[in-house]
This record gives sequence, structure tokens and C-alpha cells, in this order.
Amino acid sequence: MPYTTEELLDILDRELRAAWRGERVVLSSAERLNNSVVAKALGAEKLSKVFAIQDFRDQIHHYQREHQVSGLVCHTCRFGGRSLQFPELHPQLTAIPTDKIRLIAAKSAVVEFWRNSINGLQFWHVGRPPAPTTPTHRAAVEQWIAEAEWAEIDATRTELYLSLCWGDPKECHYDWGRPASGCERIIAAIAEPSAIKV
Repeated sequence: MPYTTEELLDILDRELRAAWRGERVVLSSAERLNNSVVAKALGAEKLSKVFAIQDFRDQIHHYQREHQVSGLVCHTCRFGGRSLQFPELHPQLTAIPTDKIRLIAAKSAVVEFWRNSINGLQFWHVGRPPAPTTPTHRAAVEQWIAEAEWAEIDATRTELYLSLCWGDPKECHYDWGRPASGCERIIAAIAEPSAIKV
């Protein structure tokens, strides 16, 4: 019987700890970096740790795809006395095809939670660097909602963060994934949002 998502995360966590304690060694790590100056600056020990973790994470991703083990975990968002549980991709795992289907299926619940929580708040669009966060209006947010494949939500005590995503769940949060994959980020806040990076 294949490992579960939770078991893979536990295995990955133990392996990451072992790598950072220096218990995992990749002898060829200096040759794997194409920049000898950077390799020398970081040193063989740090490079070995980085490549040991990268190699093990790649093995976990291969296992997930081979055995169809989900990379999704349950996330809970709490804001304004409400809470919502929805699936999201764990940053250390990869998505299998059924994961994207689950993310898409959860979009309506996430958007409903957003709409029920934004009364009296102003909207801010988080631009891609170096563009700053700029004010936006509800019509623009609704357009992004209509175009997104799935949605993610998070909060602080006073701000609500909506991510409207498309494409590959593993690449959507990175600018290099555009235009095939991407994410529009919206902040709902009473006034100008804090400096929290979303």
C-alpha cells in the first residue's frame, strides 16, 4: 500500500532535518553547480545539503506521480469570526492530476468565504515586482475571479488575502510560470495593507 500524503510529509521532514545536520552527503555537489565562484563561496558542505534535499524531494515527487499520492493538505482560514477549510498544495510536494480537479472544485467555497468577509474593506492588487501594491475595485476582482481556475485564501487579524490561480499548481505562485501558470493576488483591508509579503 502506498504512503499517504501525511506519511510522505513526515518522511520528507525527517530527511530535511538529517540533511541539515550533515547526515546526508552529495559528493558531486560542486560539479552540479555551473558557477565555480558561487560553488566556492557556498562551500562543499552547504552545497551538499542543498543538493541532498533537492534530490530527495525529487524522489518524493516521483513517488507521488508513480503511486498517485496527493500533494494537497487541508488549510484553514479564519477571518472575522468565520472559518473555512479547503485544499492547498503543500510547498514541498507536487500536484498530481486529480489534485487540480480538487482545487478547482473548492473555488466556489473559497470565493463565497471571500465575498461574505469583505464588507467595509478596500481592495488592493499585489503587483509583480517591482510594481507596488495598488488600489483596485470590486469589478476588477470579480473579473479575476471569473478567469481563475481555483482560489486560495489566507488572513491576518485585519487583512484577507485572495489568490486567484491558473495553470500548474506547482508553478502558479512564481512569475517565471507566466503566462501558462499564474496567480493574481488581492488584499482586502480597512486601509492601506500592511507590509506583509503575499
